Amino acid sequence: MTTREVEHEITIAAPASDVYRLLADVVNWPRIFPPTIHVDRVDFNGTQERIRIWATANGQPKNWTSRRELDPQGLRITFRQEVTTNPVASMGGAWIIEPLDETSSRVRLLHDYRAIDDDAHDLLWIDEAVDKNSRSELAALKRNVEFAHGAEDVTFSFEDTVTIDGSAKDAYDFVNEANLWSERLPHVATVRLTEDTPGVQTLEMDTRAKDGSVHTTKSHRVTFPHHKIAYKQVTLPALMTLHTGHWTFRDTDQGVTASSQHTVTLNTDNITRILGPDATVADARAYVHTALSTNSLATLNHAKTHAETLAGNQN
Repeated sequence: MTTREVEHEITIAAPASDVYRLLADVVNWPRIFPPTIHVDRVDFNGTQERIRIWATANGQPKNWTSRRELDPQGLRITFRQEVTTNPVASMGGAWIIEPLDETSSRVRLLHDYRAIDDDAHDLLWIDEAVDKNSRSELAALKRNVEFAHGAEDVTFSFEDTVTIDGSAKDAYDFVNEANLWSERLPHVATVRLTEDTPGVQTLEMDTRAKDGSVHTTKSHRVTFPHHKIAYKQVTLPALMTLHTGHWTFRDTDQGVTASSQHTVTLNTDNITRILGPDATVADARAYVHTALSTNSLATLNHAKTHAETLAGNQN
């Protein structure tokens, strides 16, 4: 069997300990690394963890389960895929952070992998995916660490919530069945939903803004029936460089609490072009927040009506 071993590296203008902390906090990876859609930490005992990752490989959504061993003293994180996805037979490696001086470090990303049945074509596909994702992840890590302070000024999160007198499943189904949104939601002009792998969706849609303009967005979504849908936009409006979020549905004593959470990083290069020469970061933040909240609340309220109507019909 052919086992490929490859290494990628990058130099970062930040202390090695800061870089390590960012890599160790795997839950935030969708905000840092472009290919990563969503990460769930399944088990964690302080030094060893089991995680499930959804990410794109050569543009295709994939998911796998890995075990990681964290070594904060050695500034090393080793990983091994526990459950792989076709065409990968095995995959593992390590993040190694090496201090260069007090304010800079070298990050080495190691991989070893094999293809199912030692297929040469599949091995080439994995080569390309690992190379593309490694370069993307290292560049994003460098950017995120070096500009962390600046990013804090333009990155923000918020949540919209409604209470539903119905079932969580019915509300979840409304959001999950995004292929019907053009019929159910006034702000959605057209929608294209694919789900080649159960629970992993690609959603592309044209959305109408208040001024009548239409914006095309594309997202990858990971579904957890019937309580959560996590997503990451990969085709973004001009005012954003990052948009991740999730829909959640929880049964409470007051009914179902349905929420839409967003995390956004503004594209400061486009603020004056989109909003005018005098527009500020605060203006862009308010504009994006309002636009996303308007659509989220519209969707949540239609989901509320849908679930409450079904509940009423059953009584």
